[in-house]
Amino acid sequence: MGFGPSRLCLASLLIFSCISCISQPTVDPKLEALVAQKLMLDIRYFCPTTTHSTPTEKCTTPVTVLPIALKNMISDTGVGGIILFANNLVDTEQMIRLNHDLQAAAAQGGHKPLFISIDQEGGRVVRIPQNISTAFSGNMAIGATYPLHGTHFAKISGEVIAKELAVLGFNLNFAPTVDVNVNPENPVINVRSFGENPQIVAELGLAQMQAMQSNGIISALKHFPGHGDTSTDSHSGLPLVEHDISKIEAVDLAPFQYAIDNGDPGMIMTAHIQYPALDSAIFKATDGSHTILPATMSRAILTDLLRVKMAFKGVIITDALDMAAIAHFYQPTEAVIQTFNAGSDIALMPIAIRTSSDIPKLKKLIFDVAYAIQNEQLSIEEVEQSVARINALKQIYIQSEPVDSDIAEATRYAKTVLAAPAHLHAEQALADSSIVAIKNQGVWPIPKSIQRIHITMPDNSKCMALTSALTQTLKTLGATKNISCSSLTSDSIEDILTLQRDAQMVIFSDITPQQSLVEMGGMDDISDWRLRPNKDQLDAKLLTLITSTQPSQTSLLISMRTPYKVKQYAPYVDGIIASFAYNTQTIETRDINGQTHVSYQGPIYRALANILLAKQQANGSLPVSID
Repeated sequence: MGFGPSRLCLASLLIFSCISCISQPTVDPKLEALVAQKLMLDIRYFCPTTTHSTPTEKCTTPVTVLPIALKNMISDTGVGGIILFANNLVDTEQMIRLNHDLQAAAAQGGHKPLFISIDQEGGRVVRIPQNISTAFSGNMAIGATYPLHGTHFAKISGEVIAKELAVLGFNLNFAPTVDVNVNPENPVINVRSFGENPQIVAELGLAQMQAMQSNGIISALKHFPGHGDTSTDSHSGLPLVEHDISKIEAVDLAPFQYAIDNGDPGMIMTAHIQYPALDSAIFKATDGSHTILPATMSRAILTDLLRVKMAFKGVIITDALDMAAIAHFYQPTEAVIQTFNAGSDIALMPIAIRTSSDIPKLKKLIFDVAYAIQNEQLSIEEVEQSVARINALKQIYIQSEPVDSDIAEATRYAKTVLAAPAHLHAEQALADSSIVAIKNQGVWPIPKSIQRIHITMPDNSKCMALTSALTQTLKTLGATKNISCSSLTSDSIEDILTLQRDAQMVIFSDITPQQSLVEMGGMDDISDWRLRPNKDQLDAKLLTLITSTQPSQTSLLISMRTPYKVKQYAPYVDGIIASFAYNTQTIETRDINGQTHVSYQGPIYRALANILLAKQQANGSLPVSID
């Protein structure tokens, strides 16, 4: 008996359906749940109604209120963590509500509480608005206080930062940086390091870590196995460290080993750096090139060294996987599988979620990694052990918060903690104690005979901050001076020289190296980062101004970042001071006419003014070597 046309079509449809069923793999949902717990996403920007119709479209709408689409994504997928950036953080109530809503979304899906993380190192890398919090001068400034104050400022800064993060709903801080900065050309660590002495870095790092964790915030030491001797920023390239084993152990690994031996680090963050002495294995990148495995992808480094030899029992998290050092060489799923195979517990920022159309990509990533477990490309035993470490850390540090918690009450309490008088006092004390006098040939205290001072600062905000600090300090002394200030970036050489020639004292400042991507936020800022003023041109302009001073003028250089470059200017100035910081706080006031006026201030500028005008001494010591 033959088949009629309708039966033939039905048979063909059934055959096609069976083939489709066979070709579509399935995975155990329990595996997907395990994978999701091992992912930490950023929600810096999100455009709910936008789809990427062209490759050039870019969503730049900050997430300050949790959109329904992201809430559902967290509930549906069970991702283990979220990292927030400065764009997500506006004011106290908004931060508390956003963090509360993130945890509520996880609870709604029946998942473990989220890691809600942040880069709040202090100094150059802070995300909480500085006008409502305590930022501190940063690690190299803390290193400058070590000879006189030991670990005091590491402890107090860790304590204050943790208390302020905790009341806002954060539970994980990617700090401290325990890289030993032995490379003057380091573009990304520099003042984020406590200095060049491994033992001092180790002691200060342990003290700050323990202070944070004692106050309810998980600390993530970074960047393992060490980012201190690089001349490439891993946001924009793949750095190479060619130390031999003995130097790696004595310098790079020493602070991590010290913390493991003497404390209980909750987390360690990996570095996207090649260390051929630790692992010289070659891999083939997506573009067909062959290069050495970065530490984030190396089992020899993360498992054999960190987990086994160094006996680290906490959680290993990658640095952001969207950084060029990884993203240039790996597709997202490939990167996640590779780093999990290497020994990472958490993949940080493996995929960008910027529109609703990106959420299916996340679900596919989770499915594909779960499928790799099912196919034994990843070890199920190791994945389960990894998630157990994650859950154990969450159980210690994250208290399950009732969904109906009182936001208003939490906000009122947080405002008593953020920038509390004792916190601001500690912030100012660090600034006061960290200033280093490198050279002083009668420059300060500024003599009463000097009445006309001209300052050249990197930009107008720093002009206003130092001018205001000097003016206020003079007022407390019952004195006045004529102070003018120019911006090195925006004012012409001719205009600056016109003011400079009329001064009895000239003050210059140098910020070397320039701002790095991590200070701005991350890879989303790379376009703005590339538009920074040309540093070589600014240096040449500064040198022209410095060498134009007259013999009758007193000259001072303030090194406001790393002090390595001062040796180039030293022959031409009478004095040099190092501050390791230049943070400014924006102050807005309204006059009787309702007009808003913006001014700038900061602890480091008050400390400089007090030293220059004899209200205190410069007692800091250089934490790095200069000729």
